[in-house]
This record gives sequence, structure tokens and C-alpha cells, in this order.
Amino acid sequence: MRETTTLEVLPGFAPLAERYDGFILDLWGVVHDGVKPYPGAVDCLARMKAMGRRSVLLSNAPRRAGAAQAAMRAMGIADDLYGGILTSGEAVHLALRDRDDPWFAALGTRLFHLGPERDRNVFDTLPLEVVDAPGDAEFVLNTGPDDHQAGQSVADFEPVLEACRAAGLPMICANPDLEVIRGGVRVICAGALAQRYAEMGGEVRSLGKPDPAIYPRVFAMLGLEPPRILAVGDALRTDIAGARGAGIASAWVLGGIHAEELGLAEGELPDAELAAARAAADGLSPDAVIPAFRW
Repeated sequence: MRETTTLEVLPGFAPLAERYDGFILDLWGVVHDGVKPYPGAVDCLARMKAMGRRSVLLSNAPRRAGAAQAAMRAMGIADDLYGGILTSGEAVHLALRDRDDPWFAALGTRLFHLGPERDRNVFDTLPLEVVDAPGDAEFVLNTGPDDHQAGQSVADFEPVLEACRAAGLPMICANPDLEVIRGGVRVICAGALAQRYAEMGGEVRSLGKPDPAIYPRVFAMLGLEPPRILAVGDALRTDIAGARGAGIASAWVLGGIHAEELGLAEGELPDAELAAARAAADGLSPDAVIPAFRW
């Protein structure tokens, strides 16, 4: 691991846009907060496009890529500002459709959906039977709590998790994130429920960052070799750890999930030692740190 004093802190994204040809960009915490784009994010995408830089959005959102893209479009983030999008929900859809992984092939067809109605696009076009009770299912698809409802806790889902465990259901987690910031409010995600289910002895398979298996598809979308690619994300556990596992460089955006923990005001330039120590606590060393995804 590199010494913490070598962590490069940059005021904006421009120097990184000069160094790399392709970028894997996180959504929540980098481009938008689930409600609106972060200040400067749309401008940053536009400048990257003008430079001829390639970018793909890689999100742990538990919905299909088209649904995530429509949500961004509604926020004013135009489709032509980036080269493609892959979500963990899309990866789950493809895994359930193709069944070319032995674990998915053995799941059966009766599913219990743990998540809001709007996430049904992950499976509603597939030949699956959706059941109302865990006892009638062969597996549980966890797309997480409704992120439009603040104040939910893992404890609120304990009864349904216990019912799934009693039925011996394997769980697909369609969003490995533990939490996100939506409109300035911290909300829990599917990953927090999956973590609790595993603690209860349940079998869990998560698709999305930081699993290295999600990255080759993104590399193909970019059409670039890993040394020319930079991953940009706000979460150490998923974005930065995922980049390390995939063998690519990373830039840590501190204006997202870790801002409160590090005591940073919006857009404030972080202290290099503090940021490096926090990353090192997770055994990580990003290549650069920026306060926000702005030029």
C-alpha cells in the first residue's frame, strides 16, 4: 500500500480528464443525488464529451438501465452526454434471463420480490412466477427498501427476512450498496438487507460493484484497455474497492456518502492526510481525490 501522504487531492476533474481516455462513472453520489444533478456535474459531462473522452455510467441501482436512464433524462441529464449505462438491476435481469451461471440456473422460477413496485422492471418481462409469500417461493429477489421513503431501518425488514430464511430461500441482491444519500437524506439500500440476511445464515448472491465480474462488460462498452480507464465514485466499499479489484485507477469523490463522516462542507477541498487515512482504514488507496464531480 502506498504511503498516505502520496494521495493526490485535486480541486476538480479537469486534470483527470487529460490523463485518461475512458471513465466509469458512478451515478448516486457523483452525477446526481437521486433527485437532481450535483452542481457542475452536467457541465463536466459536456466538457468530457467535447474532449472526445468516453464514459460509461456504472450504477448499483436495482432497476434496469432504461429506467435509470429515464430518471436521469427527467433530471435534465441528456442521453448523449455519456456513452452507455449498466446497472446492477440490468445485470440481474440478464443473469435471470440467460441462466448461464450455475447458481442462477438452479434458482427455479417462483420468486418473492422484496422491494418497491417500481423495481419490478428487473423481472416483469421474464417467464417467472411472482408469489406473495416467502413460503411459496424458490428464491427472493431483493431490490431494497423504497428509497423515496426516509427513516426506514433494517429492523423494519426483520420479519420478512426471517420468513425468507425460514423458507430457505437463496437471495439475489440487486444493489450491493448499504446506503445512499437521496436529496440530502441518508437511506438504506438492498445491500444492508442482504448483509443482515447473511448474518442470519441466509445464502446471498450480489451483482454489482465491487464484484470484479461486472467490469468486463463495461470495458467492452468503452472499447478501451484497463490502463486507459479511470473509475470515479464516492463509496470506498463499492466504487473504489471495485476499481482495485478490476485492476483500474480510481478517483474518490468526497461530496457523496462519506462527506458527513469526514466533516466536509459542500465543495470543500479535503485534507490529504485525513482522506488518505480514511481510505487506508479500508485497505484502499485511490489514485486521486476530488471534492465533487465538477470541472
